Amino acid sequence: MSTMNISLLTDFYELTMMQGYFKSHSDEVVVFDVFYRTNPSGGGYAISAGLDQVIDYIKNLRFDKDDIAYLGGLGIFDQDFLDYLSTFRFSGDIYGIPEGTVIFPREPLLKVVAPIMEAQLVETAVLTILNHQCLIATKASRVVYAAQGDGIMEFGLRRAQGPDAGVYGARAAMIGGCIGTSNVLAGQLFDVPVKGTHAHSWIMSFPDEYTAFKTYADMYPGACCLLVDTYDTLKSGVPNAIRVFKEMRESGIELKNYGIRLDSGDLAYMSKRARKMLDAAGFTDAFISASSDLDEYLIDSLKTQGCKITSWGVGTNLITSKDCPAFGGVYKLAAIQDKDGNFIPKIKLSENTVKITNPGNKTVYRIYEKDVHKVKADLITLADETFDESQDIVIFDPIETWKRTKLKGGTYTMRELLVPVFKNGECVYTSPSVMEIRDICAKELDTLWDETRRLVNPHEMYVDLSDKLYDMKKRILQEMNKEA
Repeated sequence: MSTMNISLLTDFYELTMMQGYFKSHSDEVVVFDVFYRTNPSGGGYAISAGLDQVIDYIKNLRFDKDDIAYLGGLGIFDQDFLDYLSTFRFSGDIYGIPEGTVIFPREPLLKVVAPIMEAQLVETAVLTILNHQCLIATKASRVVYAAQGDGIMEFGLRRAQGPDAGVYGARAAMIGGCIGTSNVLAGQLFDVPVKGTHAHSWIMSFPDEYTAFKTYADMYPGACCLLVDTYDTLKSGVPNAIRVFKEMRESGIELKNYGIRLDSGDLAYMSKRARKMLDAAGFTDAFISASSDLDEYLIDSLKTQGCKITSWGVGTNLITSKDCPAFGGVYKLAAIQDKDGNFIPKIKLSENTVKITNPGNKTVYRIYEKDVHKVKADLITLADETFDESQDIVIFDPIETWKRTKLKGGTYTMRELLVPVFKNGECVYTSPSVMEIRDICAKELDTLWDETRRLVNPHEMYVDLSDKLYDMKKRILQEMNKEA
């Protein structure tokens, strides 16, 4: 992104609306919220990811001569608007939930406060960045959870929907908990571990399997993972791997970070048999890695069956989030600032209750049970609201309002999730490294109850509205109903 001008990475109607605002009310400051409505893959949460790429996009948002010439050639934009675009710079404020944070439906994970033209322009790029990386980070976290502490390697580049999806998908997968990626460019760009073994073609290019294994082991004695299923896993592959390991040991090579990889067949059965063979030969510390169209459900099933796999290479189903290929994040107008500097709330109506937006200039607080530091609920509030943790607080479902919980003062803690990212067009936030974000994500996931993390039918975390926000929303809806 740092070497490519992606200012035209936007939907055409963003620019036509911009010209309309330019001609009518370009100085209006507005609030837009980015949020999503449903957790991906039927899960109980999602992971925030992609903020650093949003920062890069905003920092480099400008239209060069070729962009202006192209837009001018479309015959729809006036010269005064094109002149404005030629000097365009983002001048507003952005607040975001830091990457690696656990997030839930309907709460703003990014808030843009800016002149309406600027806020409108960034919609498409912001969504495509956040939707993709939040999706893959969430999928990765589910796969990692299913593996119960085993290492997950991201192996999906060749199946990703293009180079960008492969690179930034690998980044998001690392945030979600993977220990490494096969994507060398992602390794270079984001300073994350790169990992891999060899393909079946390596084996097939030699006169026999043993020679292929021996040659590979001689080249990489400190990272020797042998793919054993090219011909016959149990009759040929594992025995030949054991032969090579014995020869390495006899020649004085210290065996470390070594083992085999299974890429086909019944992985539970094959891993159990392979484990017995390796142990009988004295290679009890040899790892067994597996690949082959894995996802969180298959890994969970294999673990239940007592498989002996200790590391996993996950490709297609992770990098594409195959069972849920879209995150569904949206970008909605929430408020317009009047001449006195007050934000006038705006709301989008729908016959579908969950699609009615939350109005106003807002923020998000996370409420923890103090004694265990587990998430109790998230509370969407107006931006100027404050809370006293020593006082009782009542939270309630904003749709099924009879569902209420009273938290006694001193039994809970609160943390505001949205942090300043841009102020007056200047970036005021420093992104951690990807590996640091990965650690943040692991700690965040530990604040969830097991019931929320389970893969099937998870507990739904409460996302409530403050009394002031709820009353505002109710009043606006009643007023709009009277006008109808």
